[in-house]
Amino acid sequence: MVLKNYPFKWGNAREKSQLRQHFLNENKDRSILRKNIGRALLKKANDPFLEQWEVDLTTRRNKAKYSHKIDLDHQKEIESKVGQYIQRNFSFSVFHIKDKTKRMTIESKLISTVSLCNDCKPSSSWLGHYSPKMKICESGLWLVNELYKSPLTLEDLRQLEKQISGQQCH
Repeated sequence: MVLKNYPFKWGNAREKSQLRQHFLNENKDRSILRKNIGRALLKKANDPFLEQWEVDLTTRRNKAKYSHKIDLDHQKEIESKVGQYIQRNFSFSVFHIKDKTKRMTIESKLISTVSLCNDCKPSSSWLGHYSPKMKICESGLWLVNELYKSPLTLEDLRQLEKQISGQQCH
């Protein structure tokens, strides 16, 4: 997956950076999606490294305190497996919503719409069934926030469709 060839014009650097963190950068501490997939991979394999996987090495303080206790070679191996899983199983669509409040509201409503959908369930072979996070297992989504709240209304869908149809590929 090469993001630089993605056909849409990027609205801002944050969108591109966020996609890189999830899909390309092998750093579980910069992407909750990567961290959650790694958790499921490790639990499925009954790998005791799951305890080390939970340690966040983002801050200098945590790096100094925990780095020597982490099997960094194994962590790199799991990061690679997470990346392979994402690149084999994920695709994405991007549309720009400039206003942050609107963007956060739409994101919440999209997540809630899928989590509330009775017909939107993962396959029996979905890796997320191995997640140690019950909300992931139950929802069929790789996240735990914004589940089961307010779904998109028909008016929300109309507004979103209008906005998306006004955005052009570049």
